[in-house]
Amino acid sequence: MRVAVVGSTGGWHAERLERALAARGHECRFAPVTRMAGRIDGAIAVRSRDVQLDSCDVVLVRGIPRGSLEQIVFRVDALHALEATGVRAVNGALALERAIDKFLASALVAAAGVPTPRTVACERADDALEAFAELGSDVIVKPLFGSMGFGMARVEDPDIAQRVFRALEIERAVYYLQETVPHDGVDVRALVVGERVVAAMERVGTGWRANLSRGARARPVALDEHRAALCVRAAAALGADYAGVDLLRAADGRDFVLEVNAIPGWHGLEQATGIDVAAALVAHLERV
Repeated sequence: MRVAVVGSTGGWHAERLERALAARGHECRFAPVTRMAGRIDGAIAVRSRDVQLDSCDVVLVRGIPRGSLEQIVFRVDALHALEATGVRAVNGALALERAIDKFLASALVAAAGVPTPRTVACERADDALEAFAELGSDVIVKPLFGSMGFGMARVEDPDIAQRVFRALEIERAVYYLQETVPHDGVDVRALVVGERVVAAMERVGTGWRANLSRGARARPVALDEHRAALCVRAAAALGADYAGVDLLRAADGRDFVLEVNAIPGWHGLEQATGIDVAAALVAHLERV
């Protein structure tokens, strides 16, 4: 196979993917997503710098960096155009669009029958304040679009909610509020590839979120059939070939899918579990 890794031109993940592809006899090229150019002259052509993407068998998307609305739309549209030429994108443009928008992702997960926390998205501060009360006056406020965990805040005080929501209204933001789910300080990141969980770890920390970047400890975990099925169904609801699924067990024993990441990292996961995720991903590329 000729595989172009789009969005990553170096670093740990690039090295792991290049090694896994070479081990199976596949050609690997790296293509910056910010250098993509599309041409329509009877046929459709898309390249990134010196890599002719429409001549590849698979385009593996490893990053879509921040930019203007037009830049983000064009980068995803270029993937749509590639898929129209018969090139398989992993993850595809539609899955990325669904995952980047947290409200749409949550709606699709819920529609698939997968439990997710109560959520409200709205544009006006008054509506956000009403939702704050409806959700128990204890919510997690997140940016609507993917942000690698940045910009998240827990709001528990009505006075603080009033100030925060009024300030966001001036910024013309969309409010995305999820109820805070009481738990024991442990959540799960599962890496789904195809129709199975290939690796999972528990992140153990203090406070309302357990992020490895904030000092949480990681330990491997084997998910039972029920929890693994929730993760697989959540990824399938977005149409993702592979995804990082965040799973939380509430204090009352219920399991909730918090988010589905369609461009997941797996450095910490591989360190915790010893599982070669890149090799599992390449095996999936061969199957599809």
